[in-house]
Amino acid sequence: MGPDVPLLNEYKQEFFWKRFPQSVLGGPQLKLGYCAPPYIYVNQIILFLTPWVFGGVGTLLYQLLLLEDYHAAVLSGGLMVIAASVVQIMNLCARRRTVTVERLQTQNILTDEEEFEFASCAGSETIKFIIPGKKFIVNTIFHTVLAGALCGLGTWYLLLNRLSSLYNNTGAAVMIFVFGWVTLCIGEYSLIINTATETATFQAQDTYEITPLTRPLYMFAFIAVDLAHRFNATIPDLQQANQALHIIFLFLPLLWALGILSPVDAVFLWGMEQTLVFGLGGSAMSTNIRLVVMFLVSVGVAIGTYFIPSSLGVVLFTTGMGFILSLDFSQVELMFRSCCRSPDAQADLRDMPRSLGWRLGWKEFFLYLTVLLAALAEAGLLHHFGTILETSASSPQAIVSYILISLLVVSWILREIQGAYIFYGVFRNPFYPQQIRNLKVFKQKQSGLMKAGIVRRLLINLVSPFAMIGFLAMDISLQSLHTVTLCIGFTRAFRTLWQNTEHALLEMVVIAVVRLAALKSNLVWWNSLGTGIQLLLVGIIWDRLTQFFSKLKFALTILISSWTEKKQRRKSTVTLITINAVLFPMLLAVIALSAVLSAPLLPLFTLPVFLVGFPRPVRSWPGTVGAAACMCPDSVYYQQMLWSLTEAFQTAFATGSLGVPSPGTHFLCRFQDRVLWVMVLERGFSYCSLNIKGLELQETSCHTAEARKVDELFEMAFEQEDGLEKSTVNHHFSNILTPCAALPVRLYSDARNVLTGIIDSHDNLKQMKDDFVKILFWVLLQHCSKKSQTLEGTLPEDMRGAKPAQVVAEQFVEVNVTTIKNFIRKTPSLNSETFDDWSDDDDLFGPEPTSKKTGLNNPAPKQTSATLPGSVEMQSPFCESFSVKSTDKARQALGFGLPAIDKGRELLERLSEAEAVPMVIFSSSHSKQLNVPQEWRSSALPGPRMQQLRKLFPEGWYKSVLSHLDIANTEERPSDILEGVLNDGALMDLYAHVVMTCYGVTLGAESTVLSPSYVYKVYCGDVPWTVGLDWLTGKPELFQLVLKAFRYTFKLMFDKASLGLVEDFSELANYLEEYERDWYIGRASDARWQQAVLQKKPYLFSLGHDPTMGTYKGRVLTLQEWLVHVGKLNSEGIRGQWANLSWELLYATNDDEERYSIQAHPVLLRNLTVQAADPPLGYPIYSSTPLHVPLF
Repeated sequence: MGPDVPLLNEYKQEFFWKRFPQSVLGGPQLKLGYCAPPYIYVNQIILFLTPWVFGGVGTLLYQLLLLEDYHAAVLSGGLMVIAASVVQIMNLCARRRTVTVERLQTQNILTDEEEFEFASCAGSETIKFIIPGKKFIVNTIFHTVLAGALCGLGTWYLLLNRLSSLYNNTGAAVMIFVFGWVTLCIGEYSLIINTATETATFQAQDTYEITPLTRPLYMFAFIAVDLAHRFNATIPDLQQANQALHIIFLFLPLLWALGILSPVDAVFLWGMEQTLVFGLGGSAMSTNIRLVVMFLVSVGVAIGTYFIPSSLGVVLFTTGMGFILSLDFSQVELMFRSCCRSPDAQADLRDMPRSLGWRLGWKEFFLYLTVLLAALAEAGLLHHFGTILETSASSPQAIVSYILISLLVVSWILREIQGAYIFYGVFRNPFYPQQIRNLKVFKQKQSGLMKAGIVRRLLINLVSPFAMIGFLAMDISLQSLHTVTLCIGFTRAFRTLWQNTEHALLEMVVIAVVRLAALKSNLVWWNSLGTGIQLLLVGIIWDRLTQFFSKLKFALTILISSWTEKKQRRKSTVTLITINAVLFPMLLAVIALSAVLSAPLLPLFTLPVFLVGFPRPVRSWPGTVGAAACMCPDSVYYQQMLWSLTEAFQTAFATGSLGVPSPGTHFLCRFQDRVLWVMVLERGFSYCSLNIKGLELQETSCHTAEARKVDELFEMAFEQEDGLEKSTVNHHFSNILTPCAALPVRLYSDARNVLTGIIDSHDNLKQMKDDFVKILFWVLLQHCSKKSQTLEGTLPEDMRGAKPAQVVAEQFVEVNVTTIKNFIRKTPSLNSETFDDWSDDDDLFGPEPTSKKTGLNNPAPKQTSATLPGSVEMQSPFCESFSVKSTDKARQALGFGLPAIDKGRELLERLSEAEAVPMVIFSSSHSKQLNVPQEWRSSALPGPRMQQLRKLFPEGWYKSVLSHLDIANTEERPSDILEGVLNDGALMDLYAHVVMTCYGVTLGAESTVLSPSYVYKVYCGDVPWTVGLDWLTGKPELFQLVLKAFRYTFKLMFDKASLGLVEDFSELANYLEEYERDWYIGRASDARWQQAVLQKKPYLFSLGHDPTMGTYKGRVLTLQEWLVHVGKLNSEGIRGQWANLSWELLYATNDDEERYSIQAHPVLLRNLTVQAADPPLGYPIYSSTPLHVPLF
C-alpha cells in the first residue's frame, strides 16, 4: 500500500461525520444518512432545550426576588425530575407497544440499513429512535434523580446575580450564563435522552451504562468547587479557582469533543493510581482489584499516622508499614490458593523456578522478617539519638547525605555500563561484549560486568534503603505531629524507599544537595514545606519532566520520519511539517499539558497532528492482564520459553542492564521469527511484575518490514564483525527501540532445510524400505515390552509362576469360554429367561472344549430334539467344535417368526475374531512378556504374499535387539532368560507375521512405488489404499505404532544423508534409543507436537511440503540456551500509538486491515505496536498473566 492510502475510507468518513456532531452536542442526531421527517429534528431540539427552560424559570423567579436561590434550584430540579420520568415512561410504553406489534409484522429490511420508518410525531418508532432508553431499571431511576440534581445545582451555579458578583461584570455574567446552559443541556441530554459515543472511549462495551455519567460527573466537580466557595468566601485562592473554573466550564463541550477528559472508569483508576504512586509512595498495580485494595490500605496507613502521638511512633509505624506494603502480596494469594488445592495455583507453583524469591517460603519469610527488624531498629535508634534541631555540615543527617550522593553516583555508573548503550542510548558502551554469536565466549566476556552487577544489586537492595531510613529518621520535620504534611509526606517517603529504591534515592539526593548548598542561606518557603512534601514535589516534577522529554522525542520522531522515510511521505506531509514548525510553541504546550496530566500524546492517525489523549492507567487497557489472546498452534513456543525468559529478565533487572524496571516500561525481544513484547506492570521491594506477549509468527509484509528493521538495529548493536569500524554513536537514536542487552534464554531454535537430493534419491528410498522393517520391529518390541511390564503387577499370583504352555492355554481357554459365558450373562438382549434351560454342554454360540487341560467338565451332549435345519458343525482353530442344537430352544432364543433383531451380535463378532486368531504356544516362560496383542495376529494379506514377505524379515537384527533387551526376573540368570527367548521360534514367527503384515500394507505392496509424494503422505498418516489397509486402520494402536516407525525411518534417512551411513546394528539401536528418549518426530500441526514443546522435549522434527515451490522441507527444533536480543521501547511512544488505536477503532470504527495507521513504519514500529495491544484492538497470539519476578 502506498503512503497516500486514505486515512478513512468513504463509508467510514460518512459515518464519522454523522457521529462527531452527535458527540459534540451530547446525543442529538441532527445529521442522518437518509431523509427523515422534520418533526424528528424538532423533537430533539425541544428535548435538548428543556433543561434550559426549567433553569430559566428558576432563574427568572430568583431575579424577580420571588424565590430564594436555593428554592429556585429546588424548583428547577423538581421540574427536571418530572420531565425525565415522563421521558422514561414514554420509552417503556413505546417498547411494549412495539414488541406487541412486531409479533404480527414482518421484518423491516430498512432496519438492517440503520434506517427507520416513522409513522407519526409521537409514534413508537419515533420515540424509540429519539429516546433509546436504559437497559436496567436501576439506571432508569438513578439517572432520573441525577438529572434533577444536576439541573437544580446547575441553576444555582449559573444564577446571574451570583455570576455578576463573582466577576463584577454584567457582560461576562451573561456570556457565562448563556454558554454555561449550553453545557448543562449537553450533559442532561446525554444522561436522560440519548448517550452519544464519546471520543474518549476506554471500554469496548458499556455493559453497565457508565458512559452517561461521564459528562455530569465533570459538571458536578465544577459545581462542588462553587459550593465550597459559597460556604468559605474568605479564602482568596478558592475564589480565584472558582472564577477560572467557571470559564473552563464553558469549554467542557470542546474538551469532550477532543477526548481530553477521561470516562468515569478511567478517571477513577487513573486518579487512584496517581495518588497511590505520588501521594502515598506506592506503585501502579497489575490488576484493578489490587489497585483499589492497595489504595484503600495506603490511605488507611496515612490516616493512622495522623493520630500517632509521638514522633518515634510515627517513624516506627511508617517504616514498618512502608516495608510491608512494598512486598508482593500476590505470592501470599498464590500460596493460599495452592493450600486450597486450586489446580491453577498448583500449576503455577509447579512451573515456577525454585530459587530464592520466586515463591514465598520459609527462607523468604525469615529474610523479610530480618530486614524489617533491622529497619525498625535502625530507624528507632537513629531517631532517638541522632536527631539534631540545628542543621550543619557536620550533623549526622549531613553525613548521611554525602553517603547518599556517593551511592547514587556509584549505582548509576554500575547500571550504565551494563547495557549496550550509555547516556540514554546515545553512545555505545565500550565495556559491553562486541561479539555475542558464541554463547560461551559471551558469558566469559560478560563475567566482569556480572560482578559489577552483583555489587550494584547489594547497594540498591540493602545499603541504599538503610541509608535513606537513616536520613529520614533524623529529620527535624518529624517533630511536627498531627499535620497533613507529616502524615502524607513521611508515609510516602518511608514507603517509596522500599517500593522504588532508585527513584527514592534520586529524590533524597536532590533534597540533600539543595540543603547542603543552602546552609548559609535560608529558603523560607522551601523549608516550610517539610522534608516529606519536598520529596513528593521532587518526585512529581522528575516524573513529569521525564514524560515531557519522552513525549517530545516521540513527537519529533513522527515529525521528522514523516519526511525522511520515503514510504511515509503523503501529499499533506509538507503542509503538516510547516504548521508544526510555525506553531511549535503550541506543540510544546500540548506536550507539556499531556505530561502534566500524565496522559498519552495522541498522534491522530499516527500523523504529525498531536492531541492530548485522556488520562488513563499506565497499563493503557481496562481488561484483566493476560485474560485474552488470539491463541493458535504457534502460541506454545512462547508458552514454553515463558519462565526461562522471566529468569533472564530477573538477572538483567538485578544487574541493571535493562535500566530501572518502572511500571509502564516496555521491552521488545527478538529471536529468529519470534517477537516478544514485555511490559512492567508493578514494582516493589525485591520484585517486579511482568506481562509477556508473543506476536504472530506468520509474518505479513508489514510485520516483515518492521522485523527486518529490528534485526538491523540489534545486529548493529551486538553482532558487528571485527573488521568493520565500530561507531561510538547510536545512529538510530531517534528510533523508538533502543537495544539494551542480549540475554541467554533456554528456548527452541528453528532450523528448516530443503530436502531436495535426500527425499527424491532412489538409493535413499530403497534403503528406507529395509530400514522400515527393522525400525518397525524395534518399535513394536519396545511397545509390547513396556506394556507387559506395566501389566505385570496386575496378574494373579497363581499365574505368575505357571509353565508357559499351561499359562498360554489357560489364557486362551479363559478368553474363549469363560469370558464368552460371562458376556452372555451380562448382555441385556440375551437375558436369563431366554437361556434358563441352557447349560455349558449345550452352548449355541460357545465352543465345546474337549481338552482335559482346561479342567472343565464336558459331559456328553443331550440330544432332546432334531438339530436345527441347515445347521453345521464348525471346527475352531483351537480344535474345538461348535454345534447348533435344540431346535425349539434355538428358535425361542433367536426369535424365529418375529421381526429380526440383533440379539447376540457383539458375541458373534467376538467369536468370529477369536476364530481368526491362530493359537501360539511359547517355548520360553519369558516370551509372554514380549507377546503382541491378540487382535494383531490375524492375517490381512494372502498366504503366498505373506510367505514372500516372511523371507525379508531381518532375523539378525531380531536377535541383536533381543540380546540387548532387559527382561526383568529375579529367579533366573539373565543369560538363561536371554537364551530361552532367542530360541523361541514361536515368538520370532509371531513378530515376523505382525511386522511383515504391516510392511506389506504400507510399503511392501506389489503396486507400491516409493516417491517423495508417497513418503510425505505416509508420514502425515494418509496412507494410500492397498490390500489390508482397512485391517490396519481398524487397529488404531497398531496404526499409530506403524506411523511412528515410519517417521523414525524417515528421520534416520535424513540423519544418514547428513551425518553418514550407519555402520552396524549397535549404532542403529543408539539412533533409535535417542529418537525415543530425546526426540518427537511428527507433524507441527499435531496436538502431540504442542505437548512435546510444553514438555520441553530436547528435539523435534517434522516434514513439510511447499506446494508453490514443489519442495519438501525438514524442520528441526532444538532446545538449548540461545541469546535473545532485548531492546527498550519509548514508553510514551507506545502509549501514544495505543491511544490513537483506541480512538481510531472504538470511536471512528476504522477497522480496515489496510488502513494507514497499521502500515509498516520502521522507525515507530507501528505494525508491531498495534499487534501488541490487548484484544480486541490488538491480536497477540500469547499473553501471560502477571508474572512475579524477584530482584534479589
